[in-house]
Amino acid sequence: MTRRLGLPALLLLAACGASPDKAARPRDTDFPVPARAVAPIVSDRWSSEEARDRLSEAGAVMDRAGILPGMTVADIGAGEGYYTVRLAARVGPDGRVLAEDIVPAVRDRLAARVDRERLDNVSVRLGTPEDPKLPPDSFDRVLMVHMYHEIAAPYEFLWNVRPSLRKGGRLIIVDQDRDTVHHGTPPRLLDCELAAVGYVRVDRMKMPSAGGYLAAYEARGPRPEPDAIRPCTGL
Repeated sequence: MTRRLGLPALLLLAACGASPDKAARPRDTDFPVPARAVAPIVSDRWSSEEARDRLSEAGAVMDRAGILPGMTVADIGAGEGYYTVRLAARVGPDGRVLAEDIVPAVRDRLAARVDRERLDNVSVRLGTPEDPKLPPDSFDRVLMVHMYHEIAAPYEFLWNVRPSLRKGGRLIIVDQDRDTVHHGTPPRLLDCELAAVGYVRVDRMKMPSAGGYLAAYEARGPRPEPDAIRPCTGL
């Protein structure tokens, strides 16, 4: 299958020299393991697209996330592309969307959809469980919908996401308020894990249309050294 290349500017950025905050990630063993359960990946679909659109899910999330025409957005854990295609329409021809997934077959199906629907402002990428492999200084928003609880190495993953955010960029997480083993993330736990890697929450609200809540974070201050990150316990 031929993959859409797209986003040439983003790919060029990935090849540029990195600042100290954008250095190659350390060994996996330098990062702590989460002190909570990790939910298994059970599906690349949260619900049918028709049902989600009846609730105006994507529109409500994009509005609250402040996603505007001309922005560059990463859709992490993009699955079948529900958000990808709607983000592409929202950011328009002057914006860009990078859709990422860690399952090769899912990535390939999404790439085929992007080609079929002629989404010229979308690029598709294969990431890894601990690193979405985003180019640095590239994104106004990084979107993660109903998948944070499935990340097996959250501290390393968040550490690797930080350099991809532009100044003022935000990480947007949508999840359910329930234990991770039940495919959700309690807001207090999410705040703690994000804070451990140097993110500050700037917004949170219930999102009934998206089946949970939306929380927005910005990276502040220096990125911590991996061996200085302390896992959240007792939450």
